[in-house]
Amino acid sequence: MLEKNILKKAFSTMATAKTMAELYEDNFKIVSKYVHATSRGHEAIQIAMAMHLLPQDYAFPYYRDDAMLLGIGMRPYDLMLQLMAKKDDPFSGGRTYYCHPSLKDADKPKIPHQSSATGMQAIPATGAAMGFWYKENTGIQEDNELKPIVVCSLGDASVTEGEIAEAFQMAALKQLPILYLVQDNGWDISANAAETRAQNAFEYAKGFHGIEAITIDGANFTESYLALEKVVKTIREERRPFLVHAKVPLLNHHTSGVRMEWYRDDLDEAKSRDPYPVLIHQLKNIGFLSSEIDEIEKNAVTNVKADFEKAQLAEDPKPEDLFTHDFAPTPITEEVGERNPSHEEKVVMVDCALFAVEELMKKHAECLLYGQDVGGRLGGVFREAATLAQKFGDERVFNTPIQEAFIVGSTVGMSAVGLKPIVEVQFADYIWPGLNQLFTEVSRSCYLSNGKWPVSMILRVPIGAYGSGGPYHSSSVESVLTNIRGIKIAYPSNGADLKGLMKAAYYDPNPVVILEHKGLYWSKVKGTDAARVNEPSEDYMLPFGKANIVQEIWEQETVETITIITYGMGVHWALNASADIKNQVEIIDLRTLYPLDEESIFKSVKKAKKCLVVTEEPTNNSFARSLAGLIQENCFKHLDAPVMVIGSENMPAIPLNSTLEFTMIPNVDKVRAKMEELLNY
Repeated sequence: MLEKNILKKAFSTMATAKTMAELYEDNFKIVSKYVHATSRGHEAIQIAMAMHLLPQDYAFPYYRDDAMLLGIGMRPYDLMLQLMAKKDDPFSGGRTYYCHPSLKDADKPKIPHQSSATGMQAIPATGAAMGFWYKENTGIQEDNELKPIVVCSLGDASVTEGEIAEAFQMAALKQLPILYLVQDNGWDISANAAETRAQNAFEYAKGFHGIEAITIDGANFTESYLALEKVVKTIREERRPFLVHAKVPLLNHHTSGVRMEWYRDDLDEAKSRDPYPVLIHQLKNIGFLSSEIDEIEKNAVTNVKADFEKAQLAEDPKPEDLFTHDFAPTPITEEVGERNPSHEEKVVMVDCALFAVEELMKKHAECLLYGQDVGGRLGGVFREAATLAQKFGDERVFNTPIQEAFIVGSTVGMSAVGLKPIVEVQFADYIWPGLNQLFTEVSRSCYLSNGKWPVSMILRVPIGAYGSGGPYHSSSVESVLTNIRGIKIAYPSNGADLKGLMKAAYYDPNPVVILEHKGLYWSKVKGTDAARVNEPSEDYMLPFGKANIVQEIWEQETVETITIITYGMGVHWALNASADIKNQVEIIDLRTLYPLDEESIFKSVKKAKKCLVVTEEPTNNSFARSLAGLIQENCFKHLDAPVMVIGSENMPAIPLNSTLEFTMIPNVDKVRAKMEELLNY
């Protein structure tokens, strides 16, 4: 038996959630403008979970968890503002669906943004738990009498996602303080469990040694409350992962757009497991009178209706509200520090980045580095993390499994708990499994949380063709990345830029991808000595969105001139190709692909009157083609020739054979020939 006040609070919340679902159905024409789902049938387990959460905890609810949100103290009015996409929606300012919360209130559990892609929240949530693990292992955790936990709420159908396995693997491997709460109603949308699942989540979790799993009746509030009480206490004290599989009925539509009567053949059976009469029965067993229960229900109806009427009258967003919170403001807006101090020897590009990370880790305890093979034994396949694990310990510099999705997506949770992760994928070709997380979770978090949860992370990506790397170690991927809004992208051509941009990225509250050409790391490619530099000072920082004029010319009336717009390896091709005609060729090194220094580009093109964009990517449908179009559109009146582009051949992959590789990608001779064509146009 639970205490009367616990049951009363639970029933009041459940009555509110039930009334909201019924009100939405009764007013379907009003609320159906935007798709929504409700917790009807799931309320007992959700409310039980909410009642065990503390302000220091982190929760990742899923799109059916409105009863959980009510349970942590949200008002129906708050949820209704999101239901109708109103300006004052406290989660997203009218930008995202009902029950897609993001919350940073001091008196409530913290809820970072997450997408509605089912199962996608497991990796960010596990990242938050890994953040707590890191803080506790390095002695920088907050002083809470009760240690925080992370709750990741999932529907059982989502557990078939591959990214769930990555999350479970890391939770089990590192023994993270996370509870995976799986609400199993037996359905995906129209596909049921028998069609789509070889086992339920409880059975599945048994394969992950180190995750303790239990299964309960999630439609029984008392059973749910007592089970979660024990599990939460264990996680707080023993710091290890649990999975709770809660069997529940779905008593409302999958969403307002997919009606249950279209396909459900189990509605009578589901209604027989309704948690609402079960809780009423428990109330009566402990001594509540029918009149008391009626009064709670009456108050719920009155309050919900009043909030609904108020929410309908609330203000909608204005057109100008579209343009806020795509990025959080960065403090790094000017170049600072000494770029070119005097040294006996120049430093290769890979070491400039290594020294930048080391300096950051010395200065900031919240800075850590992880990825595949970056740990103490190897220090990265390019030695880009050499000695860091030995200097800072295995908790700060550590290997992950082969899990690009986890490497990328875990930064959402890491950042949310106050850390600054620097992560990497071994090669650009390996980034594809991480694109789900980069696109749906990392890049959109600031915008869809209305600025509450920018993701502060750095993703390092070795890129480009070098030394017969073959089709799986040589690709250029910037065109895909530049089509992801909400991330910043650097592509430096030398060690000074790499160090300065790395430092700026660290202090930038937004997600940053740094593309690092592996052919420039050691300057072993002929003609790339300019990538070696006098290592900049420790305080050197280079703001994003500032291109560099690496070769400048004066405007000329009688001599044909061109501007080359490029980045990365292209800078070195351009420098070598123009060595004999420097007075005719201006070279702009973009340094960052987003933000893009349009002002410097247009100014140079208008001066030279002709423009060549040089890239290593195949040119069709590429970032370079898009850039050429932008230049053409803004500089057309000043041009004496069409803007031209040179890049790799438009083939599916870079072959292993060195002759074929040489034929595939640009080089100095190809760039020189294209320059001469443009000069003679």
